[in-house]
Amino acid sequence: MFTLTPAAATRILDSAAQSDAVGMALRVAAKFDEDGQLAFGLGFDDEREHDLSFESEGLTVLIAPPSRELLDGFLLDFVEVEPGEWQFVFMQNPATGACPPSSCGGCGSRGGCGSAN
Repeated sequence: MFTLTPAAATRILDSAAQSDAVGMALRVAAKFDEDGQLAFGLGFDDEREHDLSFESEGLTVLIAPPSRELLDGFLLDFVEVEPGEWQFVFMQNPATGACPPSSCGGCGSRGGCGSAN
């Protein structure tokens, strides 16, 4: 299952308040790009038919069917990657113990298997 940390949720909720998106759901997506790297996306959106919808850390999270398997076992965090530079990072959730089968050997775009880069 895809999860997010309290730090990520707090930053997303702050962003929603600043952009008049309060109450909107967070859509999370993943796909393999042309180079075979796993690319991730985030944005505020409305629920669509066949979306997986669940509550996490005070947010409604939406995941479309093509992204479900790719996001399974990933964690979204908001971390300081360098002094004063904060970013969202997708990483393999330590609680799952393994990469999602479809992404092993091909993780990237800030979503390394077992790393936060």
